[in-house]
Amino acid sequence: MIQEQLFAETMEETSLVYLMKNYANYNFWANLTLINWLKKHPEHLLEQEVPSSFKSVKLTLAHILQTQEYWYSILAKTEFEFREYGSLSDVFDSLLKQSENLAVYVTAISEHKFNEKTEIQSPWFTSDFQNFEYVLHVFNHSTYHRGQIITICHNLGITGAPMTDYNFYNVMAK
Repeated sequence: MIQEQLFAETMEETSLVYLMKNYANYNFWANLTLINWLKKHPEHLLEQEVPSSFKSVKLTLAHILQTQEYWYSILAKTEFEFREYGSLSDVFDSLLKQSENLAVYVTAISEHKFNEKTEIQSPWFTSDFQNFEYVLHVFNHSTYHRGQIITICHNLGITGAPMTDYNFYNVMAK
């Protein structure tokens, strides 16, 4: 009975580690897929302001980028530097590079590191969660805003967005 319980706990931990690492690769793929599609559309439309929480596709992408950089700094225990982004091309390139770096970092994390707690005291919140919760949060956050980008694009008359669902990634894109 005890051996079965230990085996079950090991399987859960292994599943958790697999999920976090797979989500890291999914996030990179989804951002790459979205940006490759966005690059086919006029820059002026992607910078055009619309009623939304972030006023344009460019500003929403910059928010995704800044948030991923913030959470990377938390996980890697590095200094976070808020920075402005120039051109749309700069935002595209920076987000892809950061998404790849985040995927590489997360896929190298040990099970122990995923389960370790990290205390955060920021101007926005205080928390003391296990690292896997932060990892899942950052990828969920990016997914949420990718959906907003699609809605912004629809409001601008840009249709035909690529499928970037997690299940699609697992079934068709890996």
